[in-house]
Amino acid sequence: MLPNRFFKTGKGDYGEGDKFLGITMPQIRLVVNKYYKDISINDLIKLLGSKWHEIRMAALLVMVKQYNKANEKTQKELYMLYVEQIGKAINNWDLIDVTCPHIIGAHEYKYKTNLYDKLLKGGLWHKRVAIISTFYMLKRGQIKPTYDLACKLVYQEHDLLHKAVGWSMRELGKVDLALLLKFLDKYAATMPRTALRYAIEKLPNDQKHYYMNLKNI
Repeated sequence: MLPNRFFKTGKGDYGEGDKFLGITMPQIRLVVNKYYKDISINDLIKLLGSKWHEIRMAALLVMVKQYNKANEKTQKELYMLYVEQIGKAINNWDLIDVTCPHIIGAHEYKYKTNLYDKLLKGGLWHKRVAIISTFYMLKRGQIKPTYDLACKLVYQEHDLLHKAVGWSMRELGKVDLALLLKFLDKYAATMPRTALRYAIEKLPNDQKHYYMNLKNI
């Protein structure tokens, strides 16, 4: 794997300056599964401050494991630490996609924190956390958060948000196809092509062709 190309770490790229050790996700998960019970909040803060991408990933996976087994007080501490680190330690798409549904999404589902309005006022990583975290709720039959955030983010400029919006709507379509089609009828003619391609990926070919060729009148 070439992280500097895969994660776009060059000058001016979204991942500029990120550094990699070359450790694989299975290797990271083995260490996390073995030691997560012994890692304190202070340890997590230190790990999240690492310059190495994989160490920050390990810290976030520890947080996921701990959150799943924690009481309400500890869940809140982990949640607040996660929110604080968005755009800092949490500064690449894989760090977000692998972990945010299980902490941000889970916390919103359980405690209704109304974080999303604040996240939408933030930068690229805050916005991606917002919509990807709703996958937790989507898998539990709550489709409104995903739909509402996709509508609010559909015209964002960054390619990583185009992909996130399209991916989220594709997954929503597995739960409520009619709502996906409603979204496409409203936005397909004008939304970014990358988002559209992701959103229609699971549709029959005739519907794909229709939406890809829909013109704004």
